[in-house]
Amino acid sequence: MRTARFAIGQVVRHRLFPFRGIIFDVDPEFANSEEWYQAIPAEIRPSKKQPFYHLLAENSETDYIAYVSEQNLLEDVSGDPVQHPQVRELFLKTADGNYEPRHQIRH
Repeated sequence: MRTARFAIGQVVRHRLFPFRGIIFDVDPEFANSEEWYQAIPAEIRPSKKQPFYHLLAENSETDYIAYVSEQNLLEDVSGDPVQHPQVRELFLKTADGNYEPRHQIRH
């Protein structure tokens, strides 16, 4: 099992698709349904043996919850705030612009 490269509260963006978000949970390996996994086109389907991240995600049109493999994430260095409506529920924004979890989140 690999150590997660990104941390809870970190802002990331997707490598292939135009969305970004805040990490609110991490699975050490794939932990979603097989149906969800098989719905990903084979040519871009990631390995299950890597961390997967739960994001409060947003794009130019909407906000949602995303589940993304580590290989498809990059650190977002824009400094722009994340506008997802659940951000305030789960995170406090620190003076330096980072996001700190309000509570320990466990499942």
